Amino acid sequence: MVFTSLILSPASTNGNGLAKDFLVTPPPTAAIIPRPRRIILIRHGQSEGNVDESVYTQVPDPKIGLTKKGVVEAEECGKRIRKLIESDEADDWQVYFYVSPYKRTLETLRGVGKAFESSRIAGVREEPRLREQDFGNFQDREQMRVEKAERILYGRFFYRFPNGESAADVYDRITVSHGLTLRVFLMRWYKWTVEQFERLVMQTGLGGRYSLLVHHNHEELRDFGLTEEMLIDHEWQKIARPGELNYDCLTTGPSFFKHFDDTWKQQ
Repeated sequence: MVFTSLILSPASTNGNGLAKDFLVTPPPTAAIIPRPRRIILIRHGQSEGNVDESVYTQVPDPKIGLTKKGVVEAEECGKRIRKLIESDEADDWQVYFYVSPYKRTLETLRGVGKAFESSRIAGVREEPRLREQDFGNFQDREQMRVEKAERILYGRFFYRFPNGESAADVYDRITVSHGLTLRVFLMRWYKWTVEQFERLVMQTGLGGRYSLLVHHNHEELRDFGLTEEMLIDHEWQKIARPGELNYDCLTTGPSFFKHFDDTWKQQ
C-alpha cells in the first residue's frame, strides 16, 4: 500500500492555495512501519482575512473562513494533487490528511477532499499543533504594524509578539509544520540553521504571487535544498497572478468530507 500524507496549515499572510511536494524514500530495511511515499504541504485558499485585514479586529483568527475564490482554489488544488499521486502509476494508493483546526484550513480540506473518493482516504487527523502562528492582539492594527516592523529589526525567528508567539515557539510545538509555518517546516526538514532561516525571503513577483526567486537566485536555493522542479515552479510564481494554476508543474472521514457520491468521475 502506498501512502501519501497531506498536511494543511493556515497562513494569514498569503491568500493563495499552495502545495509543495516532498518525495520520501524510506531505507530498504525500514519496511516494518509503513511510511508515506510523499508528504505534501498545503496552504489554505484565499481567506476573508487575506482580502480585508480589518476582519481580524472583529473575528477570532481560528474562525476566519475562506472566500468563494478560496473554495475554488482548494478544489483545484485537490485535482492537482490527485494528478500528482496518479503519476506514480501505483494502483493501491491512499492519502492521509493532517489538518489544523482553523476554519479556513478545514474548509480547504473539504475542497481538496472532493478529488478523492472514500476508498482513497486512509484517514484524517485534526492536529492543533499545525495551527497558525499566534500574532497576539489583532484588534489594534496600528500596533500590529509597529510590532511587525520591530520583528524585522530583531530577527523573524526569535521575535515574540506580545501575547503571541515567535517562530521559535512554532518550531517547538510543530510535529511537522506550519504558517509562517511552512517555512519552519522546511527549516526542520532541511536542517537549516537559524541564520539560514533569517536569510530566506519570500517576496511578491510581477503578478502578485510569492516566489523565493524574487529575492534569491537558483544557486542560493539549491544550497537551501530546493530541487530543480521546485525552482521551475518558483520561476513560474515570479510572473503568475493570484488564482492561476501551473498545470505543467507537478511539484507545486464523513465528519470532514461531504462529497462521497463519486460525482468527481463525471467532471
